[in-house]
Amino acid sequence: MAKVERKRALRGRAGRMKGGRGSGQGSAGQVRLWGRHAVEAALKNPERQHRKLWATPEGLDSLDGELPPHFPIERAQAADLARLVAKDAPHQGLVLECASLEDVFLDEVALGEADRPIVVLDQVTDPHNVGAILRSAAAFGAAAIVTQDRHAPLEGGVLAKAASGALETVPWVRVVNLARALEELAEAGYWRIGLAGEAEAVLADIMPTGPLAIVLGAEGVGLRQNIAAHCDVLAKLPITSVIESLNVSNAAAIALYAAATRS
Repeated sequence: MAKVERKRALRGRAGRMKGGRGSGQGSAGQVRLWGRHAVEAALKNPERQHRKLWATPEGLDSLDGELPPHFPIERAQAADLARLVAKDAPHQGLVLECASLEDVFLDEVALGEADRPIVVLDQVTDPHNVGAILRSAAAFGAAAIVTQDRHAPLEGGVLAKAASGALETVPWVRVVNLARALEELAEAGYWRIGLAGEAEAVLADIMPTGPLAIVLGAEGVGLRQNIAAHCDVLAKLPITSVIESLNVSNAAAIALYAAATRS
């Protein structure tokens, strides 16, 4: 597939998937992606090393662009592809096995761009949520997402499908110590806002004009005490009392929209 002309995209440390047919996992050192948007974005990403594409005729026809000569393709039926992905996963006739993305480090993305926030996730483990947050991060121009090395999902098909191609365009930084990462962001000039339902301040009322880090915790648990203590301020979204809280990916999307529209 023709390469897209753009700056080199930085990536986060990916987990190494184990092999296993029918598990949705790639062979050793590889990840398995499925769905048109996720597969097409990975094929267009020059930072990806591709191993093999399984595809139905309809899946191949849906791709935008031409595959390189001699690209390893195995034509298959939809039922065959269903055995390569997670149970009941909507593969849309395309399954790609490729290498994990390269590591990216915090100092590579913490450039202090005032209009590009960084999203920090505290033990958000659901790949659907992280994928959806990546998608919102791409839509609203976030500079990166940051997660802990542990207590975060691995790179893989479920996450990539939810991200709808954003896994290939939004840098993902995985750090050992999230509190230390927040300290480094402060040193780089970022104002750190933690979203918490119990906060008194409303997000829109305390939105800064400079570099911003939006910090979100896992659903139910919220921000851990130590992570909340490493935020400059805690803020809430002005939701009604009809519902207790929002899904973390929805909260991230609203916060990113607020950041994108600040004056």
